[in-house]
Amino acid sequence: MGSQGIFSLEGKKILVTGAAGHLGAALCDYLVRDGATVFAVDIDTSALDRLQGELNPSGDLLVIFAADLADEASRVELAISVSEHTQHLDGVVFAAAFVGTSFADGWAVDFAEQTLPPWRAALELNLTAPFHLTQLLEGLLRKGSNPSIVNVGSIYGSKSPDWSLYQGVAMANPAAYAASKGGLVQLNRWLASVLSPAIRVNMVSPGGIVRGQPQAFIDRYEKKVALGRMATEQDIVGPIVSLLSSASRYVTGQNLFADGGFEMGAH
Repeated sequence: MGSQGIFSLEGKKILVTGAAGHLGAALCDYLVRDGATVFAVDIDTSALDRLQGELNPSGDLLVIFAADLADEASRVELAISVSEHTQHLDGVVFAAAFVGTSFADGWAVDFAEQTLPPWRAALELNLTAPFHLTQLLEGLLRKGSNPSIVNVGSIYGSKSPDWSLYQGVAMANPAAYAASKGGLVQLNRWLASVLSPAIRVNMVSPGGIVRGQPQAFIDRYEKKVALGRMATEQDIVGPIVSLLSSASRYVTGQNLFADGGFEMGAH
């Protein structure tokens, strides 16, 4: 079923958080088609059901788990449930996150209006959840084959925003998003050191992914990208798959920018 060679994930068991989101769903689709067993985690139960119905109605290659990863008890329950379905994991992808449109109040607003509840929620999901779930799932990963963790970050975990991109459009870049993704960069390095050599830990930091943003924003953004366009989900799936696979068996502690050469400018 899956492709042969060092990039194949056929027969692997991979857990994906944020599985019903744009990127998570695209990744799950690839993994199932490649013959991996996917443990798909999301807070949106109806979206999970749709995902399973589209990708694997029988549930033998895609097993869904509803969980609020911003809640500590829910994370513990998830780990217990996963351990009841499998004795090992070969990979985990932390794709769940609060992003620029996740909160209506006190989130995607000017700095002076940003409030602590969404700040705390973003740190809990974007940073604390990967830390805690790695603790909870470490035992299953250590029993896997060439086990790999891939954190999904953002260019804004390492770069400051260019505010000229946002002028005149109803879009935002909250402080908590940047801070949580920046913290994830260092957590990625730290976990890679602590869990080596048994478990590899890497990060993919996407640039802007086109999802119906205002055309003015898209035009401005694409002028800052060497490849001349915003990303698609498929552009990010490839780097994640590479880091999960044996092709990257000698790679750990890295943060791969999948950003089309953002800020290099068009050639």
